[in-house]
Amino acid sequence: MPSDGPTGTAPAVDAGLLSPVTVGHDDAVTDAAILDALVTAEVALARAYGGQTPDGVVPEIEREFGWTGQASGCRDHGLDPGALTAASVSGGNPVIPLVGALKARVSAAARSWVHRGATSQDILDSALMVVGRRAAGQIVTSLRSTELALGAFAHAHRDEVAAARTLTQHAVPTTVGLRAAAWLRGVRRAADRLEEVAGALPAQLGGAGGTLASFVEFAGPAAADLPAAFARELGLAAPDAPWHTTRWPVTELGDALVQGIDAVGVIAADVATLSRTEIGELAEGAGGGSSAMPQKQNPAASVLIRSAALRAPQLGATLHLAAALAVDERPDGAWHAEWPTLRELLRLALGATAHAHRLVAGLRVDSAAVARNLAATRGLIVAERLSIVLGPLIGPDRVSALVAAAGRGEDLRVLLAAVPEASHLDVDGLLDPAGYVGLAGELIDSAVAEGREEDE
Repeated sequence: MPSDGPTGTAPAVDAGLLSPVTVGHDDAVTDAAILDALVTAEVALARAYGGQTPDGVVPEIEREFGWTGQASGCRDHGLDPGALTAASVSGGNPVIPLVGALKARVSAAARSWVHRGATSQDILDSALMVVGRRAAGQIVTSLRSTELALGAFAHAHRDEVAAARTLTQHAVPTTVGLRAAAWLRGVRRAADRLEEVAGALPAQLGGAGGTLASFVEFAGPAAADLPAAFARELGLAAPDAPWHTTRWPVTELGDALVQGIDAVGVIAADVATLSRTEIGELAEGAGGGSSAMPQKQNPAASVLIRSAALRAPQLGATLHLAAALAVDERPDGAWHAEWPTLRELLRLALGATAHAHRLVAGLRVDSAAVARNLAATRGLIVAERLSIVLGPLIGPDRVSALVAAAGRGEDLRVLLAAVPEASHLDVDGLLDPAGYVGLAGELIDSAVAEGREEDE
């Protein structure tokens, strides 16, 4: 039987072969990154005890566990993720074997200060919050970059009139820029929300049953300050109380991630639709090829982003279901279900938002196709305007008859010229789609200006 790799070791279950949207964008949430965060949490706890630890204990723990500072935590700890993974099955989580491995590395004096007073959930929840906050920072950066690119695109196409579509059909005139401004507002709101949520992610420190009894036993009155000190060491918010079964940090982060993926998913859906051969108004800067049809330039980035947008809501729902089933003082399985679910949401958001920035930065408009589609209904794109202007002059029934005749192929200008009551009207102006875009320009300007104000 051939080996699975050059050294005969088994490959990772999911390196992204079936999830191309995440490939190259998920370093922040790999098993290695989570292991680093777990070790970092253990070091942070020892550091949080401060002056209560004997001389030399904390430096020894930092040295042996690869501590590189608060900004980056533990990186060079040398632990084997594979061995830890295998050992995590018997206890149901990776912290149990991790603590054993860490204690084996230090002296007897330092050993009692490793994981002192904590329960596995304290360390794992805190580590996931660290990973979540770091990944959220990258996602926000991608969203902000997409926001800037959308602002430039909306401004560049501010006055380019296009057909608006409602329920798949031509409706009234809009502009290419206004469509982009709508995308922009959605992305900006998602970035704002994720930034807010990430800044509020708390550390977890409650002990075995959420009472902090073990910390009181070890630290006395100073135990009340220990969660905040632990949070500071991890760069997280101080918890109001243990949240072992109060899972808002996980669900709020999940909701914000879904919102971000939704925001870029809307862009991808519109681009995919408008890049169809028979529409052709938009094109990605670097389209993907086809294995069988060399003439195709598939909207590959849009397809990848849509794949994430289709998967994300169910993952968010799973987090809420797990939160609702987090019973007693520590959850039985619901907590465990959160881990891969939250990680996959982070992973999808990292990939989707990175692809969104690339998509928008290279997005191209085919102005000829926009104009061709706008004229496809031979003036009926402004039928609503005709009803508003002509209705008081000739009545709604006659307006409907004119529109019906135009829909059968008759020339709308000729039809209008034959209406005596409309002889004083500027027919060409009345039928010009550019004259019926309402406040599109102002809406674009306000969206773009809002982003500039935030940058100042």
